[in-house]
Amino acid sequence: MSSNAHRAGSAHLPAWVRAIHAVSRALGVFAAGLILLSVAVVCQMVFTRAVLGQSSIWQTEFVTFSLVAATFIGAPYIQLTRGHVAVDVWPIMAASGTRRWLHLTGYTLALVFCALFFYASLPWWHEAWERTLTTPSIWRARLWIPYLSLPVGLAVLCLQFCAEIWLVYTGRELPFGLEPKGAA
Repeated sequence: MSSNAHRAGSAHLPAWVRAIHAVSRALGVFAAGLILLSVAVVCQMVFTRAVLGQSSIWQTEFVTFSLVAATFIGAPYIQLTRGHVAVDVWPIMAASGTRRWLHLTGYTLALVFCALFFYASLPWWHEAWERTLTTPSIWRARLWIPYLSLPVGLAVLCLQFCAEIWLVYTGRELPFGLEPKGAA
């Protein structure tokens, strides 16, 4: 069974895994929307500056915050679809048992890193919320709004890693989505 077929059999997955996958997909759509909105704002900014000869006030900050937010909020979807850049020489060449061990070890290390990053982002976001911090520009954007993308994106990414570790550990999904050696 191919990795796509394994993923396509989501009806047989537990509700908690389906829920995590659904949230990851929703965040992916939201991140794509942020990118499209950023493109529109850049076009508006160019028009405002070049054609109207006016200065831009909020556009640069908005685009910067939107693209960073899209990165963190979209990360769970990219993980779900295996869209991250990966070096898969070892998993491809490894035997099935070794491939499984590589997957579980690598994804567990990634989960620990993301969990630590999530933990570190919480006080940063909370300080911006409690102190009502804003940007120093004329726009004075409230910083808790863009900062929220870190804990939200990282929390769902941690859940996505947990789901993928569980799926491989229980044998419901193939490590790295690769067929066992010799299977055609």
